[in-house]
Amino acid sequence: MHAPRPAPLAAPATRTAPAWPPAEGLSFGVLGPVRAWRDAEPLPTGSPQQRALLALLLLREGRIVTASEVIDAIWGEDPPSHALAAVRTYASRVRRAYGPETLLTESGAYAVRVPPGALDLHAARELAAESERARGLGDLHRARDLLAQSLALWAGEALAGVPGPYADAQRTPLEEWRLQLLETRLDMDLEAGAHAEAVPELTALTAAHPLRERLRELLMLALYRCGRQAEALAVYADTRRLLADELGVDPSPALQRLQRRILDADDALFVPPPSASGPPHAAPLRPELLPARVPDFTGRTELLGELARHLTTPEGSGPAVSVIAGIGGVGKTTLAVQVAHEVRPHFPDGRLYVDLDGAGPRPADPVTVLGAFLRALGTPDSAIAPGPADRAAQFRAALDGRRVLVVLDNARDAAQVRPLLPGAAGCAVLVTSRVRMAGLPGARLVDLDVMSAAEALHLFTRIVGDGRVAPERDAAVEVVTACGFLPLAVRIVAARLAARRTWSVAVLAAKLADETRRLDELRAGDLSVSATFELGYGWLEPDQRRAFRLLALADGPDISLAAAAAVLNLPPHRTESLLEALVDTCMLDSSAPGRFRYHPLLRLYARACAERDELPPAECEMARSRLLDFYLATACNAYAIEHPGDRLVPHMEPATHPGLTFSDSREALNWLHAEADCLLACAGRSTGRELLSRAVDLLWLAQDISESGTHALAYASTARILRSATEAEGVVGRAGRAALILAEAELGLGAFDAAREGAELALRRTFQDPPVDCRAAVVLAAVALHQSRDDDAERHFTEAFHAFRSDEDRAGEAGVLCTLSRMRLDLGDAAGALGLAEEAVALFESLGPSVRGGDARYAQGLALTHVGRHSEAQAALHRAREVFRSRGAPSRSGSALFRSAVVDLLLGEPAQAAAHTAEALERVGVSGGPWRRGSILVVRGHALHALGRADGARACWREALTLFEGIGTKDARPVRELLGETVTSSPPDPG
Repeated sequence: MHAPRPAPLAAPATRTAPAWPPAEGLSFGVLGPVRAWRDAEPLPTGSPQQRALLALLLLREGRIVTASEVIDAIWGEDPPSHALAAVRTYASRVRRAYGPETLLTESGAYAVRVPPGALDLHAARELAAESERARGLGDLHRARDLLAQSLALWAGEALAGVPGPYADAQRTPLEEWRLQLLETRLDMDLEAGAHAEAVPELTALTAAHPLRERLRELLMLALYRCGRQAEALAVYADTRRLLADELGVDPSPALQRLQRRILDADDALFVPPPSASGPPHAAPLRPELLPARVPDFTGRTELLGELARHLTTPEGSGPAVSVIAGIGGVGKTTLAVQVAHEVRPHFPDGRLYVDLDGAGPRPADPVTVLGAFLRALGTPDSAIAPGPADRAAQFRAALDGRRVLVVLDNARDAAQVRPLLPGAAGCAVLVTSRVRMAGLPGARLVDLDVMSAAEALHLFTRIVGDGRVAPERDAAVEVVTACGFLPLAVRIVAARLAARRTWSVAVLAAKLADETRRLDELRAGDLSVSATFELGYGWLEPDQRRAFRLLALADGPDISLAAAAAVLNLPPHRTESLLEALVDTCMLDSSAPGRFRYHPLLRLYARACAERDELPPAECEMARSRLLDFYLATACNAYAIEHPGDRLVPHMEPATHPGLTFSDSREALNWLHAEADCLLACAGRSTGRELLSRAVDLLWLAQDISESGTHALAYASTARILRSATEAEGVVGRAGRAALILAEAELGLGAFDAAREGAELALRRTFQDPPVDCRAAVVLAAVALHQSRDDDAERHFTEAFHAFRSDEDRAGEAGVLCTLSRMRLDLGDAAGALGLAEEAVALFESLGPSVRGGDARYAQGLALTHVGRHSEAQAALHRAREVFRSRGAPSRSGSALFRSAVVDLLLGEPAQAAAHTAEALERVGVSGGPWRRGSILVVRGHALHALGRADGARACWREALTLFEGIGTKDARPVRELLGETVTSSPPDPG
């Protein structure tokens, strides 16, 4: 081994001091104590807590910060009782000190707006980036000077003296970045031949940071180039001992290679300055840049397998590319890292990883990333091409013939990703992004949804511990449900609970139950659901932000394109473009073609943004009003086409929106049932005085939702909300309508006493409102009929008939005739009943097809049954069923099937009767009401008894008796008799 020869010395680079602070304007510093200047003159920054507020706002770079976030940043988990008042005081002082144009306040949230170049951190970043570009262009002297200027902006520890968990969390990455800049500058010093100058600085730095192997590598190289081989080897020996003692590991492969080359006195270590030699060749390395796996990774089994198969199974001549897209906090990075570790054996030449910071304010420059990748692959800095196209080509060439996995985490868009793709098969790329990258050719897109309920509960249990969760499993289910099964949210609440041994799971569930506070509860340390969502929100264009905010005001499970256009007051084509853009950025989901929905937590965040950002604030109420108008106008159009001859629509509150129009009844009913949940949610939320009248009218027009049976319970619940609101607000002219709407719903559910009370209340609350007068009389008559008060029933029906006639409501007249027919049957006048039913059939047929026309056929079938014309009765009931089925009225269809079963028994066909009653029970469901369900069960019991199934028959009758006794109807008596005596095989009374 021969002695090394010293490399030639280079003159030290001239260190140009940065022009900081700027000579003009307001500027701030965070790379040291928090400081402020105006025209280069220092300004006071106040108390430590005031500096903490200023630091938080400066580092959020113009993004809004809520008061609760400020409190968490300054005081963490134990804020003082006066924290909110203190924050307001600090904000007021900041505004006075630096001007109202600097501190913006919106709805209790804050933001600092500073001009470009007015923060030392921004200046340091720009200088570092410019240094990188200069180095890439071969201007080493300028690159060293620029990086020195960047480092000179530090004035000690970043955020020195600033209290609070946020400042503590920010110091670490800022210090890490400063050290990386130092290492890069020292590397350039050695590249320029300034190894003697670098030795003292490197010696001090390695003493201060003894475990940073890169600094020790540079020190060894500098010492060797100065001819101090023994000292260089002593540094390695000290490093090996220290790493073994402190961490139990060996030096890195790079450091071991350098030691061997020094032992061999490798002349290639003496690299003259770039001006004196050509670029060295790359020495291939096997990079290992993957982050560690999450130890409590849960679920996603199928996705793991699918992604692993795609990445390891070449298709075509290019690399396999998979893109995981999803909302912030859904676990994209966690899944990608897990997959990357799973497929490691398939990529023996290395694993590259980079966080592209696509959701942040400064996404990573692909040129910078390529430089980092090339260095990791063994390319010396001096050999890295300067231009973006050349550098991308150099990267592809470096990977040619190798099997390397590239993980591009948190990508902004396809444009950021394309330069970073390998060129040939053998390699694979795994991308995560909040954007669905349809513009990335050949990529397989995986839309990552939230966890299943079971997976979310399992993750929560793994973090908190089964011993605490198992006794409170129901409360744990409530917790993960409140989190919307979003992994980040589940992880945050689990971490909070794990850290609080005195909390029960039920305590946490109660905290999350309040939607207005839920997002505030979903933060722990530097993890925050709101902050994650804020990153995505910050990248939206202004019109996309407005759409994101306003559409969240709608309360249904989703929203149609037409309804969204009404909310935004925009044409449908423009609305669709905005909504699709939100879907592409994972801020919204498309639940079906033309329908869109939010994740529950994103909806809460969007509503918070609407309260915070919407100017003027009245725009939120205007948006709700436009949605209500859209539903009201469209419901009017649907009702008119479905109920020809009905006079309800002319009595409705006029809407300013034209609404959708329909070509036929089926289209109208399809719309009504598709929008049922959204329409009911809109009506139930519109309880303010300005909206209430229209909400009541909307619900009345949507009565087919209740009468179909599919939404009867939800409809009744909404009716109760509106009745309470009209009473509380004293809305003249609508209290009576709201009471009647609820009474009609109660009647459909078989709650006869409640229906009577509601109809009577409606008449007391109403003055000269023809629709209420007509329909309240019908409700009172129907209740009286069910309760065997025949004289009252006939009187109310007569009142209703004359009221409809006075209002020129022919459909109403025909409807009363149908019910009078039923009453005549109860009085034993079958011939009179048949005449009334046939009069109703003729009247409805003259008005046009409608579901009420089916009611007339139903009444006709009942009357024909009673007069003994059973075959004709079956034909009439069959026609009624066809009408009900075609118009989406399953509850009515179930009633017609029930009556057909009665006729089946009269015709001696019990098997057909059993089949019809089974289908009838399925169609009416629980929402058909206890009376209707009980009546079907009675007939089914007769059918089963006739088939020799006595036990099944008695079970049906027992259930029917329970239902009838629960509502106090006269029908309970004959069922008791059935259960108390020997049953014959004779069919039931057709009534």
